[in-house]
Amino acid sequence: MAEAATRRRARGGGGAARRAERTAVSVETARYIDRNIPLFEVLNDEALEIIEHNAETVLEEIGVNFVNNEAALQRWRDAGADVQGERVRIPRGLARKLCQTAPASFTQHARNPARNVEIGGKTLVCAPVYGPPFVRGRNGGRRYATMEDFQTFVKLGYMSKWLHHSGGTVCEPTDIPVNKRHLDMLLAHMTLSDKPFMGSVTDPERARDSVEMCEILFGKEFVADNTVMTSLININSPLTFDDVMMGALEVYAAANQACIVSPFIVGGAMAPVSVAGTLTQVLAEVLAGIAYAQLIRPGAPVIFGTFVTSIDMNSGAPTFGTPEASQILYGAGQLARRLNLPFRSGGGLCGSKLPDAQAAYETAHTHNAALLGGVNFMLHSCGWLEGGLVASFEKFVMDADQLGVLHKMAAGVSIDEQAQAMDALREIGPGGHFLGCAHTQAHFKDAFWKTDLLDYKPFETWDEEGARDTQALATARVEKLLSQYQAPQLDPAFNEALNAYVAEKKASMPDAFI
Repeated sequence: MAEAATRRRARGGGGAARRAERTAVSVETARYIDRNIPLFEVLNDEALEIIEHNAETVLEEIGVNFVNNEAALQRWRDAGADVQGERVRIPRGLARKLCQTAPASFTQHARNPARNVEIGGKTLVCAPVYGPPFVRGRNGGRRYATMEDFQTFVKLGYMSKWLHHSGGTVCEPTDIPVNKRHLDMLLAHMTLSDKPFMGSVTDPERARDSVEMCEILFGKEFVADNTVMTSLININSPLTFDDVMMGALEVYAAANQACIVSPFIVGGAMAPVSVAGTLTQVLAEVLAGIAYAQLIRPGAPVIFGTFVTSIDMNSGAPTFGTPEASQILYGAGQLARRLNLPFRSGGGLCGSKLPDAQAAYETAHTHNAALLGGVNFMLHSCGWLEGGLVASFEKFVMDADQLGVLHKMAAGVSIDEQAQAMDALREIGPGGHFLGCAHTQAHFKDAFWKTDLLDYKPFETWDEEGARDTQALATARVEKLLSQYQAPQLDPAFNEALNAYVAEKKASMPDAFI
């Protein structure tokens, strides 16, 4: 492992690579968030124990379905579960016992080791929106996403200081065949950014392609011993595990790559309307999914995932940023911590069609809940619009800017000698001001969080500059970041090998658009 890591660090060698590194624009990325603040706990011990008991009852009496997956059914039989048809009933305590081999935290390695992230414990890693088929830009309206759009989002993510992770399917490039687009998406993450990224889960074979491409980028030995991908495995709530997602999980778990095991729940449609009932279902599904990953490979890295929203009982549309969703997030975080597992939830979730006040309010509610609820991996942290149907360029940079607030809040309140500021209080005394005092001069550059987007200028200046609203400011921010973008240095040999792999894979199969 040490030798593989040494070789990996040395891969950037060669005159061309070193020259590219010297001339590259330096892009600052903040270290993943390390919380120095208490978490908010919405449930007491009695409530948690009731939910845990009920979840075990669901697994034992109701069971879960593993669809079209005889190998999974046999694994469960061998583990001691009662398997009737595709229904798996798991004896009380078995799933929890299997989950005990999953690590409490793990490192996801980036091709640039300075961008590695720690997932678990007190950390919070922010990743962008995932999955929308549409994009929206101020100058282009709402339309189907293309590969060029996808590459633009990867560039924006790379240029964003507060975003730690490049993500996965930041949008669906609908101009590329379904069976081939994962190759182009992975190639973009690997070459246009040097932050960590996610693998494909839409087919087990595409998961294998993801592992093989990582073996080119990182080296086979390094991938065998280290986690270089985190991938999203959704459960078909209620209580159903399909062969596609489980097939991808099987590939990743066997390869020691991390999986977010995440129910996909719209409360009132795919789970009970009550918070406690939904949490019971969430826990039952997560226990079964993580236990299955451990049946594949004990010690495989996993994340306790929760994606829950409610439903508008008038229109049937999903709602976001609601108090019930935050209560479920807080409760699920407590359940994850009692299992000693990393936790995924949250994001810049909203139901708004535009990056407007509704979007801002709903996003802020979920961002803050993610920070205070103990989320370790926040998918959808920037760019989400219209209930996840749309990835917005403007909202991407708006949300990414606001992630800086979470960094500041998570740091807590310093109480060291400088923070006490007694020298400033003595220097100024009654009736003065602190603008020119020594303490202010020493600390003003880093005393306050500073936005890269929002406008705090006097009215006259703002008016003279065009009276721009937040969306207009975000458009300018997008244009500025893209104008400054330069791809991070990558050894040409690895770039060539990755492109050759993608070309060969594409040539080996006909296009498929369904």
